[in-house]
Amino acid sequence: MKRIFITGALGQIGSELTLKLRNIYGNDNVIATDIRKNDSETALSGPFEVVDVTDTKTMIETARKHNVDTVIHMAALLSATAEANPVFAWNLNMGGLMNALETARELNCQFFTPSSIGAFGPSTPKDMTPQDTVQRPTTMYGVNKVAGELLGDYYFHKFGVDTRGLRFPGLISYVTPPGGGTTDYAVEIYYEAIKNGRYTSYINKGTYMDMMYMPDALNAIVDLMEADASKLKHRNAFNVTAMSFEPEEIAAEIRKSIPGFEISYDVDPVRQQIANSWPNSIDATSAMEEWGFKAEYDLAKMTADMLDKLRK
Repeated sequence: MKRIFITGALGQIGSELTLKLRNIYGNDNVIATDIRKNDSETALSGPFEVVDVTDTKTMIETARKHNVDTVIHMAALLSATAEANPVFAWNLNMGGLMNALETARELNCQFFTPSSIGAFGPSTPKDMTPQDTVQRPTTMYGVNKVAGELLGDYYFHKFGVDTRGLRFPGLISYVTPPGGGTTDYAVEIYYEAIKNGRYTSYINKGTYMDMMYMPDALNAIVDLMEADASKLKHRNAFNVTAMSFEPEEIAAEIRKSIPGFEISYDVDPVRQQIANSWPNSIDATSAMEEWGFKAEYDLAKMTADMLDKLRK
């Protein structure tokens, strides 16, 4: 990666990824794009272009103008938001992905887009979910992600595009507010712990889901994109994970720093149903063996850092 084009650069992952890549590769070598511009550091610290990912011509022309060699496609609706508007989600998520893949094909770029544990479904093995397994999701978001994984493979085999991707678990960050995902309770709980000393969870107690702290997620993207292609047996959907917990466990960890913290429950049936269809834990052996994936943060280390950063 030398000249990088990012869609969805102002989103949950994109906003932090853009800054990390600019720190590594230089501000001028990372071209951030989104459907609108704001006054954030992400938008102002380097090149920024307003790009609608459903507009093929503009995307290709903008990427060509900046002479990019890498396309990182982050623009998408998340799980709960997509379920509320499935037709729009299909058009944005799949249309945008196709346009990004076409941009990479047209300009001979390396390509990355994230998948998700949402690509799994109720019939997928729930514990230590394998890299290669049954994928029959019951949400529009999940359907999009499975289709995206297959498209990544198709563009690699059909056109020789160097496509790569990760199946992310829930991502937790102190930088970007929650954006409509099923796992966002594990972000909200820290904000509410600091502000109010209590949290009402829309996910029920006992519901285990895989999670990862954002610094580990960003490192995983860079490490995968810089990995030796000849060593990649898989390409577009590496399982990655750092921890698996349920709401009571994260609350207990918070109490080590905020002893009076209280958690209660008002379960959202839509997001609970989505959570129930996802794995309790996943197996990241393929990522470890093929490109050396390793997470640094567990629940205790992440909680301490989250609370410290949010207090500041």
